Amino acid sequence: SYTIEMGTKGPQWKESPQPFSCSIEDPTKQTKFKGIKTYISYRVTPSHLGRPVYRRYKHFDWLYSRLLHKFTVISVPHLPEKQATGRFEEDFIEKRKRRLVLWINHMTSHPVLSQYEGFEHFLMCADDKQWKLGKRRAEKDEMVGAHFMLTFQIPTEHQDLQDVEERVDNFKSFAKKMDDSVLQLTHVASELVRKHVGGFRKEFQRLGNAFQSVSQAFMLDPPHSSDALNNAISH
Repeated sequence: SYTIEMGTKGPQWKESPQPFSCSIEDPTKQTKFKGIKTYISYRVTPSHLGRPVYRRYKHFDWLYSRLLHKFTVISVPHLPEKQATGRFEEDFIEKRKRRLVLWINHMTSHPVLSQYEGFEHFLMCADDKQWKLGKRRAEKDEMVGAHFMLTFQIPTEHQDLQDVEERVDNFKSFAKKMDDSVLQLTHVASELVRKHVGGFRKEFQRLGNAFQSVSQAFMLDPPHSSDALNNAISH
């Protein structure tokens, strides 16, 4: 069960009784089926256990899908995106690892997500046979979607109905505004990236060439009285 308690600013999730962190390290290229299949494994070590397990991206993806399916009222951040090519390039592997660290940090710091049985299974199970059993058990969980709310332990204090309705209405307005604003920000940022890769890139190159021309002009001045400035311009 998951407990909701009254905080100074209203209802809130009860903090996890056993907070912990988790490290993701040592991304290593592995093979299976005599080299037919290649993948990257990560060493995942929860602080409260101190015993590592090794996980592939597909295991993170499985956990992510379970979290979305069960906790429909909680925001679960996206995993780093998949990539069809260049999956084993060093830069891509390091970038994905950093993003997985950010993702797992959110999971461990959340008072509800960190206590999910499927997450515990992800962090603890090192045996392939037990992994499959726990995976099937999590996938058969009936307390998902709206049924998840049946697992709540709610405050016993009297709640003013008008105050509750006002809080709900305010949150609905916030959620819609935030959704629309983030969508707009994503669209504008994507458009800006496209322009910088295309037309803006050529304009910046022209600007750089112009600065280089100024630098070359300064180089023709025999005393070279502004070497530091000239070096900065030509950089």
